[in-house]
Amino acid sequence: MMVLVVFTIFANGENLSFEEYFTTSSCSGRITVIDTAPESCVAQKKNLVWLFVSHSKCKVDDVMSPLASSCGTAVLKFEPFVLHVQCRTLEDAHLMLSAAVQSGFRNSGLTLSKTRKIIMAVRCTHNLEVPLCNQGKLLVSHEYVDFIIGIANQKMEENLRRIERFYQSIQIMMKNKQQKLLNKEEKLMKKKKKESVVSEQRQKLRCQTDDCQSNGGSNVIELDEDLQLAHCFNSVLESISVPGTFPGVDGENGA
Repeated sequence: MMVLVVFTIFANGENLSFEEYFTTSSCSGRITVIDTAPESCVAQKKNLVWLFVSHSKCKVDDVMSPLASSCGTAVLKFEPFVLHVQCRTLEDAHLMLSAAVQSGFRNSGLTLSKTRKIIMAVRCTHNLEVPLCNQGKLLVSHEYVDFIIGIANQKMEENLRRIERFYQSIQIMMKNKQQKLLNKEEKLMKKKKKESVVSEQRQKLRCQTDDCQSNGGSNVIELDEDLQLAHCFNSVLESISVPGTFPGVDGENGA
């Protein structure tokens, strides 16, 4: 059974919480300078040294200063927004996927794990990767680094716009879903109310029928007996009035 955790998106100081989703990993987007360190340098993760990391726009001096400490191959990267969400149902995952694609994250998709967990990944190919140093030596000019930083900042701005569109799409998506649920509940309530009224009417009719049978049953029986006696009496009268009906009586001289 899936664990219920709240999925929350922050934008403009507000937040939305939906019980149908929860995040497994995420990043709002970043500009980094990573150095592939040789054995003589102190490495961090996977033989890489993170010289610079920013989740917002940066300036050329923010990058040039860390490059001075490079002793391997330094690469400047822009990595866009990425989000992995576990979804309660395939319908929930499809709604989230539609919102992501419409917001510009066209490389998004769904995966189903061996344990049948539904994971929706929000991602796009709006990235950038440029080598700047080799063996600690700067390969490009200061002007070129400034140019590359300008491109990375533009990508960051576009990335933030897509996040905002994604946030708004989710708002609309969830409002529409809640409205559909309310409409469904309203129809169900009307149906139950109608069935209840019909049931009450049937119950009243059944009670009235039972009362009539209990109070007037003997009268019906007596009425049936009187009708039978009257029918027999009429038959006798008819036989007397018809000439030649009785044995031994002449039809013409019956009197």
